[in-house]
Amino acid sequence: MTDPVAKLPSELDQLPDRDPEETAEWAASLDAVTKAAGPHRAAYLMRRSLQHAEGAGIALPKLLESDYVNTIPTSAEPAFDGDLEMESKITAWNRWNAAAMVTRGARYGVGGHIATFASAAWLYETGFNHFFRGKEGDGSGDQLYIQGHASPGIYARAFLDGRISEQQLDNFRQESGGDGLPSYPHPRRLPWLWEFPTVSMGLGPLSAIYQARFNRYLTNRRIKDTSNSHVWAFLGDGEMDEPESTAALALAAREQLDNLTFVINCNLQRLDGPVRANFRVVQELEGAFRGAGWNVVKTLWGNAWDELFQLDTTGALIRRLREVPDAQFQTYATRDVAYIREHFFGAEPALVELAKLLSDAKIAECFYSSRGGHEARKVYAAYRAAVEHKGAPTVILAQTVKGYTLGKGFESKNANHQMKKLSIDEFKGMRELLGLPIPDSAFEDGLVPYGHPGADSPEVRYLQERRAALGGPAPARRVHAVALPQPEERAFKALYKGSGKQEMATTMAFVRLVKDLMRDKETGRRWVPIVPDEARTFGMESLFPSAGIYSPLGQTYDPVDRDQLMYYKEAKDGQILNEGITEAGAMADFIAAASSYATHGETMIPFYIFYSMFGWQRTGDQMWQLADQLGKGFIVGATAGRTTLTGEGLQHADGHSHLIASTNPASLNYDPAFAYEIAVIVKDGLRRMYGPEAENVFYYLTVYNEPKQQPAMPEGVEEGIVKGLYRYKEGTPATADAPRLQLLGSGTAIHWVLEAQELLAADWGVTADVWSATSWGELRRDALDSDEALLRGEERVPYVTQALSGAPGPVLAVSDWMRAVPDQISQWVEQDWSSLGTDGFGLSDTREGARRHFGVDAQSVAVAALAQLARRGEIPASKVKEAREKYGM
Repeated sequence: MTDPVAKLPSELDQLPDRDPEETAEWAASLDAVTKAAGPHRAAYLMRRSLQHAEGAGIALPKLLESDYVNTIPTSAEPAFDGDLEMESKITAWNRWNAAAMVTRGARYGVGGHIATFASAAWLYETGFNHFFRGKEGDGSGDQLYIQGHASPGIYARAFLDGRISEQQLDNFRQESGGDGLPSYPHPRRLPWLWEFPTVSMGLGPLSAIYQARFNRYLTNRRIKDTSNSHVWAFLGDGEMDEPESTAALALAAREQLDNLTFVINCNLQRLDGPVRANFRVVQELEGAFRGAGWNVVKTLWGNAWDELFQLDTTGALIRRLREVPDAQFQTYATRDVAYIREHFFGAEPALVELAKLLSDAKIAECFYSSRGGHEARKVYAAYRAAVEHKGAPTVILAQTVKGYTLGKGFESKNANHQMKKLSIDEFKGMRELLGLPIPDSAFEDGLVPYGHPGADSPEVRYLQERRAALGGPAPARRVHAVALPQPEERAFKALYKGSGKQEMATTMAFVRLVKDLMRDKETGRRWVPIVPDEARTFGMESLFPSAGIYSPLGQTYDPVDRDQLMYYKEAKDGQILNEGITEAGAMADFIAAASSYATHGETMIPFYIFYSMFGWQRTGDQMWQLADQLGKGFIVGATAGRTTLTGEGLQHADGHSHLIASTNPASLNYDPAFAYEIAVIVKDGLRRMYGPEAENVFYYLTVYNEPKQQPAMPEGVEEGIVKGLYRYKEGTPATADAPRLQLLGSGTAIHWVLEAQELLAADWGVTADVWSATSWGELRRDALDSDEALLRGEERVPYVTQALSGAPGPVLAVSDWMRAVPDQISQWVEQDWSSLGTDGFGLSDTREGARRHFGVDAQSVAVAALAQLARRGEIPASKVKEAREKYGM
């Protein structure tokens, strides 16, 4: 009978077989082993053969999954470099205070999470005691991405270390008084402690990868040697469901980021229940990371399991562990030993016999508590393997019990993520388990007490000595404020003078400006151009040969366009980060560069340019991350507006990013109309973000792909450009009593408004003054500040009110954005207000067709202006109808 498997096509069929007889002998040997000893033995021999081949340097594809056991056996664990008894005491205090802090906060209904740190305590403590470098040693120290829900444990450690007071612990999640602690890692709220915001799940792992990559970028560009910095990202197994969590795994492996370690706390639970109820998340993650090219270290079982594995002479135990789904294993941790004997060991005769050799106490220890992530020696071995591995990033899959040490009411319960407090009796039980010297009298007021062994206790001295040896406290954020000198004026003057008769889009004007700024001898090397595979679209190819595209490998090939002036040049010290088709990756680049002034004490000036539609709409959560991380730089939405990108249609037509951007308090949003406005805004942005009184803000500029003649800058308009509004062109009345109004335009809409100004004057005898509204958002911000000042008894008039004060007639605001964008300032305009915009979905058409469709072209503006005057009785209503007919509306 022919084996049907042999008929399946394979890539091996394409390779020549120099000795078919020998091949057949190998296959026959495998068949014989399978028949005589079973398929498990055959599989074992095959895996041993692959292992031997790898050790011999024979190139073979790797298996994506290994057995459900520890990667590092107990016999191979390195010597533990520390006092385990002392570290156990420190960890006990931190467990206690983390739980106490959240429980005490429950009095005020502020909540908090207890179970995450309880499961991950040793994952953090081992790192703090042995691996995480601080910022007071050489270099920049390590970068720690702390799992957001574990923050109480980090606060508890800072309390033990004397960096946080008891009063601050009691103000957990109560920040408005000025001495509280934010719920999660928020650098903007606690900037001396937290470096990276991580609780928007998925963004932590993505950012950690690009941070490790940016560290290498700084080294290769000889900005700063970061070779001693290691990036540690602490993640939950449930968090790995987020697409951002695994989006850049291949990048990390491709660029051999062995300065990066993911520590995934596999407690098998997410917020509502099991992570993989019917499957095994550890095995799934191992396959995903191995497939992406990562080094995988599994730390699953504690020492109690060693006896079970030694007794497993048939492999039945390992097979059983490989087949039990996560939800069932979670159940074992909550049921009695009899249940485990029946449902786990009862699966096959070999396991029944093995269980007879085990006491109930041994089974209970194994299934209730003995996990690799709860034992310092095993975590230490995994971390040591990670930092010593070269050529690839490492992921540590550490299995734990969620809610560990919090008692049977918490451990492995589906609801423990939502459980915010322990009872006094549960705390007393926890006290006994942890061996803490807290007397019953400490509970007399009905509150759980904080515990501290004393500032001069052996525990605190040990903790501080370990941190001193590693370079100081961690986590910690340090800012070494060094103002950058202002670039030479020459680069800005090129745009001040305009383009003459030559047409130039504002996108090209911005790129030209940055190209000149990158030549500045003082600050040019600090610019970080970032683009998601659209550099040519935005006219940035001229930067390729001069600045180079960053690649850790340099350029190992001859580019196809090498004989052209603007050829595609990659270099180890390349300045451009060309990320491929990933706005999320480009934004993660931006965040790393934008906060380098704090992370590495090296101020960088990133600018990230992208299709306007695919910025805030697609990666807005990362913009908030940027704000929380106090990042600085220029975000540039190119091909902006609803009607400028002809033909591309709905999904490329952005009429709303300015509205989204306006929701972010750290974002200063500008919609410049002319090249000189861009120059003034960028110059002022460099002052505000990188000058002596640097602010923790970033800029969002929208630029357009529509070629126009760029005028020279009028005199005295710089203040208005920065504040958001100035009169660009005053109308000339045909008669002394001619009707008059004010036209406000932003971005590319200024051209429609200027044409409408001419139509109104020539066809209807109406005078219009044209204003350039460079920033609706900054006008609103200033007005809100003025309103707030009034509440304090200070008299302040908003700038927009001042600027338009006394201007005759109504105001009509026009933009290529939905009307809600300019309408942000309407309440502070004293004149009658109206606006035109591009509300609704985009569409494919010519620019003229799209603008007529939305009613924002010059003729539509003229008709809308006449309608305003007619409502005020300044012209007959018949003129409006006449205008509609004249302009074919």
